[in-house]
Amino acid sequence: MPRKSFVCHTSETPGVDNVTVHHPSLMYLQPPQRGCTGMHLAMSSSLYTLFQPSEIIERFLATEGCRPQKQRLLYWNLQMISRPVTKLRISIVQYLNTAPLVWGFTNGPLHGKYDLSFTVPSQCSEDLRTGRADIAIIPAIEYQRIDDLMILPDMAIASKKQVRSLLIVSKKPVEQAKSFALDRSSRSTQALTRILCAEKWKIAPEFFEATPDLAEMLEQADAVLLIGDPALRISLGIEKDSRAGAEGQTICPAAAFGITSSELLYVYDVVSEWRSLTGLPAVLAVWAVKRDMATPELTADFLASRDFGLSRIPEISHDASIDLELPAPAIETYLRRNIDFSLDSENRRGLDLYYQHAARLGLIPIAKPIEWVEMKTVTARS
Repeated sequence: MPRKSFVCHTSETPGVDNVTVHHPSLMYLQPPQRGCTGMHLAMSSSLYTLFQPSEIIERFLATEGCRPQKQRLLYWNLQMISRPVTKLRISIVQYLNTAPLVWGFTNGPLHGKYDLSFTVPSQCSEDLRTGRADIAIIPAIEYQRIDDLMILPDMAIASKKQVRSLLIVSKKPVEQAKSFALDRSSRSTQALTRILCAEKWKIAPEFFEATPDLAEMLEQADAVLLIGDPALRISLGIEKDSRAGAEGQTICPAAAFGITSSELLYVYDVVSEWRSLTGLPAVLAVWAVKRDMATPELTADFLASRDFGLSRIPEISHDASIDLELPAPAIETYLRRNIDFSLDSENRRGLDLYYQHAARLGLIPIAKPIEWVEMKTVTARS
């Protein structure tokens, strides 16, 4: 990287009093305050890095009609950083239930403003943790596990009573399960499942992560957790062959899942079970941002994207029906009735209680308070 030198005039104590910068590239440098020994960067902080002064030289300056004056010159080294201006990077869950939140970024007025990438929930949180993303829709539990995050207010992926895309499928009533295969792409729902096992069903099965393949998972465990679009596909596919069980679960033949077996399988909706335990909704994912990136303007953009998406649910459902090969009306019902995209007071209470349960079971160290990014306020004119 190129290094430049520049000269600033000082008084007898370098870097204390008045400073005049003599370099055209440094128009954004702020002079030091009294008592300070360094220059301060202003707008050019993304372009330059300052190093310590390299040398001090005394010289005499004189103009016609004036007596010579001694002046001290302070030389600084300036390193120019070749850093292109980049867009903020957003890591996005690739499931259907995220589409309304990002429709303004993918198909609306905010298209092209941010750098978007799509992956599974567990990877979104890793992208944010490792710095590969600046903002991410992360599993709600991960807010408690990653330092220096703030949550964008008033928006989330939540569910009030029944979600249909987070399923526990068991070869026996879940209260009898001894082993549990957990979808490795999940984080929040893994924690919810552990909470339900301990607090609702009073069991302590052996848990292990697995690739989300229902048939293979059921070969290894008594019960399995599946999330996202694969779970929604199962939920919609078994409707006509299922019946309600005495404990609120759904019971249907294994053949309805495409599994060659005469067994019955027991299906539990994770949010319904959470609601039964707590009386509150489940918040599954939140928009999180590193603290130094958080601004009210960012919140405004993400709210605008969500609101744009909510106004385009029929369009989203039509496009998703082609990609997922599912009926558009069923997808629209799912997005309107099963998913809630707000963080209203009831959802926030559910989120707080979720963190308390998780802390009690040792799934997170403590339930730290949520820090919210500020919202952009509009002042009414008189």
